[in-house]
Amino acid sequence: MEEEKVILVNENDEQVGLMPKMEAHEKALLHRAFSVFIFNDENELMLQQRALNKYHSPGLWTNTCCSHQRDGETNIEAGRRRLQEEMGFTVDLTESISFIYKAPFENGLTEHEYDHVLLGKYNEAPKINLDEVADWKWMSLETVKADIALHPELYTEWFKVIFDKFYTHINIA
Repeated sequence: MEEEKVILVNENDEQVGLMPKMEAHEKALLHRAFSVFIFNDENELMLQQRALNKYHSPGLWTNTCCSHQRDGETNIEAGRRRLQEEMGFTVDLTESISFIYKAPFENGLTEHEYDHVLLGKYNEAPKINLDEVADWKWMSLETVKADIALHPELYTEWFKVIFDKFYTHINIA
């Protein structure tokens, strides 16, 4: 099976090429990504705990799902695809904000992403894919923010960046 490729972009989110995912992370090249945030009617965020077999950030808590767009796929299409693959459901998504971040990991890989934040509503329990997700829970944004301050080591780097810089943009109450 051919390794999945990521879309390399410049600082304006313009596609400049394709590259195998691991190579892009080894070389710390800027590539397109997305982060999905699903809220229920109580304005609680659905968090996932990354599977323990992930090549980086295993077992850490993060937003509902995230991944990389495929060549020719819109942000919304990619978000809906990955939401189904990881969490077992799809919903309508809307685009919120986007930002660039860079986070090196202890295993020598670096996430350098142009990340698009996608928002949606859902009130049911997900049907998680245990190859991708270890656990899930609903939390209020205020509780998440406080817990990140107390236990930052329990959360993924991109999730902490989003919360630190864009808290008001993801609060859809």
